[in-house]
Formats: sequence, C-alpha cells, structure tokens
Amino acid sequence: MQRPAQADQRDERDQRDRRAKRLGRVLVCAAAVPVMLIAAGCSSDSDSGSDDTGGKSADTAASASASASPTVQAAAYQSLPKACGVFSKKTLGELVPEAPKSGKEGTSDDKSARASCSWSSLDNNGVKGSQFRWLNVSLLRFDSDTSRGAGDAQAQTYYETQLQDAQAVDGAKSVKSQPVSGTGDAATTVTYDLKKKEGSFKQQTVVARVENVVITLDYNGAGLAGEKSPSAATLTKLAEKAAKEAVAAVSSANGEGSGAGTGSSPSASTSPSKSPSKSPSASASPSNSAVKKS
Repeated sequence: MQRPAQADQRDERDQRDRRAKRLGRVLVCAAAVPVMLIAAGCSSDSDSGSDDTGGKSADTAASASASASPTVQAAAYQSLPKACGVFSKKTLGELVPEAPKSGKEGTSDDKSARASCSWSSLDNNGVKGSQFRWLNVSLLRFDSDTSRGAGDAQAQTYYETQLQDAQAVDGAKSVKSQPVSGTGDAATTVTYDLKKKEGSFKQQTVVARVENVVITLDYNGAGLAGEKSPSAATLTKLAEKAAKEAVAAVSSANGEGSGAGTGSSPSASTSPSKSPSKSPSASASPSNSAVKKS
C-alpha cells in the first residue's frame, strides 16, 4: 500500500527541521567556545598582570636596596693632638736638649687630619766640635670613605708606603729595619747612615699605626766639626721611646687612655665617618728629607 504524497512531503519537512535544529545547536556551541577562550584569556591576562605588578614591585624594591648608599666601618679616631705637644719636656730634653722650648709647627689646612712639628738642637762646643740633633713628628689621620674604604685600612696602606720610602732614601748606607713592640697596632724602625758634607748623620725613622692614624717620627744626629758621631743604638732607643709617647698622645686625644698597647679594632659600626671627604691623601714621606742641615 503506498503512502500518500502529502505524507511523504511532511516527513521530509520534519527531517529538514530536525537537521536545522541540530545544526543551530552546533553553531551555538561553536560560537560559545571562542567566548570562553577569550574570557579565560582575559582572566589569565588579568592574573598575569597582577603577577607582573608584584614582580615589578619586588624588582623595584631590590633595585632600591641595591642602589642604597654603601656603608663602611666608621673610623675609630676623629681628631689629632697638637703635634708640638705630643712629647713631654723630659723626652724633648733627652732627644733635642738644645732645642727651643716650642717646636716649629708645620702648615696644615685641617689640623684634625694632618699635623707635624719639628725641633732642631745644636750643642756648639766651638773648636771642640758640635753635636746636632733633629726631631720631626708627622701625624696623618684617615677617615672612612665609601670609595676609599675603612680608615684603618687606608692607614695601613700608607704605613707600608712610609716604610718603603724610608728604606729607599738616596745615599743611605747600612739600611736596617726592625719591628717595635707595644707601639700602636703596628710599628717599625728603619735606620741608616747618610754621609753629608757637614758630617756623617745617623738616621732613625719610626713609622707607627694606631687605628686610622699613622705617625712618622724622624730623628737624626751627627757629630760636626770633628766631633764624634752619636751612637746609633742610643738614638734608636730614644726614637722608639718618643714614638710610643706619640702613639699614646693620639689615643689620649680620642679618649682611649695611654694608647701605648696593641690598639683595638674599630668598633663594629656600619655608619660612615662624619667627614669622609676630608680623608687626607698620602703625602711625600718625611724620610726623604729627614736629614736636616744645621
């Protein structure tokens, strides 16, 4: 029995309608996928932005911390004693007995960082000859500085330079050096003979470091006009005694008692010295002109 044509047509329409509905649902779902991806992408970007912000903040903080001004250990000593007052009258009487009561102070644009004083003594015995003595003390203080480093480290470098200069004086003969105990953080005596037209000079240079201060003491003597030359051992003993006294004066000026011991390391402070820009530069060694003419 055959179905009517109208029934077949209805079936075809129903099938087309069902296919159209299924296709519509597929398209809707397909359209929804990009929306979800876009939404997820936006959410991911948002989260990434938050992470980036946090990362940038951390980077900024780290950069700020790294760029903060570096600090060095503060210099222990902030001042110097008067150079012409570091020795007692008794000491001066032993080293330069005929010198004027007051020494000759050296010029300085900052006496808290650099100071010096010298004394000349001539015991003139006429035709019997004369005994000449010359004493000079130089004090140099180094401030801690972020570019140069800690004051005591700078002082140690200068101390070593002074010793090298003292051992390399032109014309020096029989050069010897020996450590000096109980005098600051480090001390060395350099001795030598130097022949001049006035006579044969015996030179003693004591270089000492106490904390961030370097003391260079030059002491020489000569017998003039036929007078016998002084004993090098005696001059050395007197020079080392005077150096200890100078070290003690530096420590005392900074409130540390006698200061004649080994010296202590600077206190554990991370703040820079109050005046780092005034750190003195290394000057020419006094030993280069240590032998003073009468």
